[in-house]
Formats: sequence, C-alpha cells, structure tokens
Amino acid sequence: MGKIRALVPVEKIQNTILLIRDENVMIDSDLAEIYGVSTKKLNQAVKRNPERFPAEFMFRLNRKEKNEVVTNCDHLRKLRFSPHLPYVFTEHGAVMVANVLNSPVAVRASLQVVRAFVSFREIVSTHKELAAKLQLLENKFDKHDEEIKVLFEAIHQLMSPPKSKQPRRRKIGFKIGIKAW
Repeated sequence: MGKIRALVPVEKIQNTILLIRDENVMIDSDLAEIYGVSTKKLNQAVKRNPERFPAEFMFRLNRKEKNEVVTNCDHLRKLRFSPHLPYVFTEHGAVMVANVLNSPVAVRASLQVVRAFVSFREIVSTHKELAAKLQLLENKFDKHDEEIKVLFEAIHQLMSPPKSKQPRRRKIGFKIGIKAW
C-alpha cells in the first residue's frame, strides 16, 4: 500500500478561499494541491463532466480578476505568467471536483474543504454582525454628540446674562457739534 498523504489543515484551506463576484471560491490550482493532483488533471476531470459543474458551482476568471488575484495573493504568483485563465470553484463545486477525481485523497480532503468553507462562512457572518453593531454604536454616539453639543450651548447661554437685562452704560466723553445750554 502507498503512503497515506496527510490532510491539509482547515486553517490553511481557509486562507485559499477568496471572495470573487460575491461568491466564496477556491482557485483550481489551490484545489488541485489540496486534492493531491495537478491542476491540469483537475481541469481535465472537470471538462470530462460538464453536466456536474453548472455556473453556480464554478466559473472562469476574466483577465482583470486574474490580475487582481495574482496581485493580492502571494501564493498565486505562479499564475502571473500562465496564459490560461483559472477556474474557480464554489463550495459545491469543490465537493463535486472530489467526486469526479474519485481518489481516496480527494474524498478525504473534500471533508476538510467543506469544513473550511463552513468555518469561513461563520467568520464572515461574525464580522458582518460585528460591523452592524459597530455602526449602531457609531450612530448612537453621533446622536449623543449632538445632544451634548446642545447641552453645552444651553449651559453657555445660562452662564451669560441675557442682553436685555444688562445695565446700559453711559458713554464717557464729549459730543462734538452739540450746543451747550
């Protein structure tokens, strides 16, 4: 029997999940590495089974998206000079890839991939909830800032006597051009 390949940790898989076109996806080369096959073999298996990969399971990046991914993800530098546009797979697409590869390593690794996607969703959800709570607090403090400003203005008004009740002072000096009696 061959040597059993160690599974890639969920945390490492999470680092390969990207948000592209409002979808959490994995690049074909990252998925191939996790499943222990070459990117070419993975893409061939996908092309042999097109009915298993509808648009919501996978799509191909355009040039702009590819350049952005290569620029932002250090581990994808090798894609920079590739003439091919990479495929990306959603969670369901990644599981389907494991099914069409039909290798023990891919089947075992697909469980890790699913765990990574689930964990990634939980993290994103937590961040969204946190962002919403932060926005609520900011709005609350903005309202308090306005109320505090009004309060200070009222205190300043109370500290200075009203203009109508201040004693009028007589001007000192002579007026020119007025006749004396």
